[in-house]
Amino acid sequence: MTPQTPTPSLGSSPVPASRRAGEARRRGDELLSIGAVLAFLRDDFPEVTISKIRFLEAEGLVEPQRTPSGYRKFSAADVERLAYVLRMQRDHYLPLRVIREHLDAIERGEQPPALPGAEARPGPLEEADRELAGSSATGGVRLGRAELIAAAEAQERELVEWEAYGLVQPGPDGGYDGEALQIARLVAELGRFGLEPRHLRAVKAAADREVSLVEQVVAPLRRHRNPQTRAHAEATARELATLSVRLHAAMVQAGLRALS
Repeated sequence: MTPQTPTPSLGSSPVPASRRAGEARRRGDELLSIGAVLAFLRDDFPEVTISKIRFLEAEGLVEPQRTPSGYRKFSAADVERLAYVLRMQRDHYLPLRVIREHLDAIERGEQPPALPGAEARPGPLEEADRELAGSSATGGVRLGRAELIAAAEAQERELVEWEAYGLVQPGPDGGYDGEALQIARLVAELGRFGLEPRHLRAVKAAADREVSLVEQVVAPLRRHRNPQTRAHAEATARELATLSVRLHAAMVQAGLRALS
């Protein structure tokens, strides 16, 4: 696929927001409720939800007007902006930070950076290796609550929900380590595709089962009196964890290939 570069205008983007959003634009200054926006966007983005639109607003990617009673009212330009964000996520896997930079460039009348083609997206195995490397690199990190929220580009209410589902947990000192940061970032990214913490309970349960399998192997080594043997237990646990993550990624890759 040939990479596409959007022109410095959302209205003249080579990928229109949606057929019905174009109709809304032709109607002029009519403002739309969030329900009407959802109906427009679902033509091109069946997975979009009202929660997703509210999240993108909270992230500052769209700023609808508000009625005196607090109801959101979206212009046709807002609909196009939302569609642009959703398309960049779906077709180019761009994080919101990068999409925001693209939108800022467009608003300044500048040409945003070239977009990666589908072939530039790493596969699940490469993603797993990258995440494992990132986790190792942040192993000594210690973050407070506000720092974790900022680093994950999340909000307090999201962290509360992640903790309620056991996806992210603070340490005994109330701080968060590098693994918690990696998990928070991944959960936040999944949330931008409409996956909520309740959807990730199965992932957490599978991870807990994998931990139990690893522990079965290394528990006898951990109980050994020899310090070198106990150190070997920790190295073995890390190696088994890496193999487990790679196996999971390979199975996901095989499953996706079978579907296509």
